[in-house]
Amino acid sequence: MRIGLFTNNYRPLVNGLATSVESFAQAFRRAGHDVTVVAPRYPGGCPPEPGVLRVPGVRAPTHHAYVLPMAWWPGVGSAVAALQLDVFHAQHPLLLGTAAARWARRSKRPLVFTYHTHYDRYAHYVPGPSRVVGRLAVRQAVAFANHADLVIAPAPAVARVLSVHGVKTPVSIVPTGVALPAGSGNTSRMEVRQALGLGEGAPLCLSVGRLAREKNQGFLLSAFALILKDLPAARLVLVGEGDDRPRLERLTRVLGIGGRVRFVGAVLHEAVGDYYRAADLFLFPSTSETQGIVVLEAMAADLPVVAVASDAAADLLGDGRGGILTPEEPAPFARSVVELWGQPERRQAMGMAGRQITAAYAPDACAAKLLGLYEELIRVSRAVPARVRVIRPREA
Repeated sequence: MRIGLFTNNYRPLVNGLATSVESFAQAFRRAGHDVTVVAPRYPGGCPPEPGVLRVPGVRAPTHHAYVLPMAWWPGVGSAVAALQLDVFHAQHPLLLGTAAARWARRSKRPLVFTYHTHYDRYAHYVPGPSRVVGRLAVRQAVAFANHADLVIAPAPAVARVLSVHGVKTPVSIVPTGVALPAGSGNTSRMEVRQALGLGEGAPLCLSVGRLAREKNQGFLLSAFALILKDLPAARLVLVGEGDDRPRLERLTRVLGIGGRVRFVGAVLHEAVGDYYRAADLFLFPSTSETQGIVVLEAMAADLPVVAVASDAAADLLGDGRGGILTPEEPAPFARSVVELWGQPERRQAMGMAGRQITAAYAPDACAAKLLGLYEELIRVSRAVPARVRVIRPREA
């Protein structure tokens, strides 16, 4: 198959959506398919990459490091047409997503849309009243979904949300495949801990994610201030970069925990594996995720997880085997961390269970399911006119 993945976010950005696109692209290629990622060109230029078509764009005025791709730029449409794609897979309902829908219909090929984002929880990036902007964003995403031939939900909770929002297009649950990042290959657990000023016996708490308001790291810092009252030797490492970093750094000073929190900044995805292996506990405060890829990566590293209760976290940790769900309140969250640190056998059991859970998210297995859906869509599209297609949904 010739597969096009259309995304407004891609490397060198480091975020969950870019990781998802890259994971599927690599797995599809391993399976022998021809994959093109259509993505923005970022400031400073991007070196030519096999299988990547870069689209000119302009910087997003409200979002650090992001680019708004201009699909109408001369030559972009003809470059996409020359790919002779069998399936167009949009990762967004706007910009390159909208263009993918137009190109798919023009070429009479199926359009797939992955609902990666709870759009109402990102409304603060758009000027205007957040509540109104959020409702409009969801409405637009649902309308886009209803014009696709198939919608992909990365988790069961997302499929339920889509049903509530009124998505009528068939929905299949296909999570992003996750494997533990390999790490640098030349740095041991102890070397990472020593570089962070931490010995083997002190609790190292890790959080990985873009530093942004919707990721809820401010809550995590407030909870960690309480953790330190019972575990004064503990350290918190935040891996990731983002617009919210200055505010979060100020908050550590206000809370008096600046010396106990390390902001590592942006780290190449593979290198994040070094931090997973060095940590003792993984802390996940976000309630805006659709899948929680970093939670699965942490579980693959045998790390027990303490997470704020959310739909995405419940999909992964609801049975309590791989971690603990807490209310979005600093005191209960901190208490769970402190109690778990005092139960080494429980932590070990959670780590083992987490690794077992992640076995169901092998990248090639997830890609194989999506490839099967593509193949069915292509078969139906060749047999039935686009306006009367009926595709049976599949779930897992």
